[in-house]
Amino acid sequence: MFGRTESSAMPRSLRKITERQKQMLEYLRSYQREHGVMPSTRDIQRHFEFASQTAAMSHLRALERKGLIQRHPHMARAVVFPADLKRPEIVDVPLYGSIAAGYAENQEQQADGSISVDVNTLGLARGSRVFALKVRGESMIGASICDGDVVILEAREPRPRDIVAALIDGETTLKRYLVSDGKPYLKAENPAFPDLIPVRNLEVQGVMQTLIRQVRRD
Repeated sequence: MFGRTESSAMPRSLRKITERQKQMLEYLRSYQREHGVMPSTRDIQRHFEFASQTAAMSHLRALERKGLIQRHPHMARAVVFPADLKRPEIVDVPLYGSIAAGYAENQEQQADGSISVDVNTLGLARGSRVFALKVRGESMIGASICDGDVVILEAREPRPRDIVAALIDGETTLKRYLVSDGKPYLKAENPAFPDLIPVRNLEVQGVMQTLIRQVRRD
């Protein structure tokens, strides 16, 4: 029946914060942006003209109790904002050239830079051995993998129906991994391409985890 006022909609910790504590938070943020580190208690004391560093520590403890900062008890300047702890974990995934999503090709793969990805968003487990390849060809369009896409793969044992980068009889390709009568083979997701049955060996180099597509803007 009645709309909430601005004060009632605010988080409880912010409703209780004092003007001095607001100033302290702003000072911590601005100092970190300018210097790349948090200010020391002596810096805080000088800035606010406190009588002692104890007063600066008292304000920091008050902010910590309200959940507005977090401190490490045994490290100087070890103050973080809780929101900073939720930033995504970014890793650099090596890009090893391209891979045929068509007929297998005899091609040596060499590192061609890297791609920065968010581990959590892409569902990659920490410590995974991952690498990236750029797709060439249209044999996997039935699995929504198109020419020019970048696939990120994990070096692990495949399961049936995984999409894999594989070395089959000395040639590399991106296909779906299947097993029939105990024998593995590779299947395209495009009826125009035949199944690939190894004559000598089939070695899976990586299992596809996710795909990155660059949207073209005309």
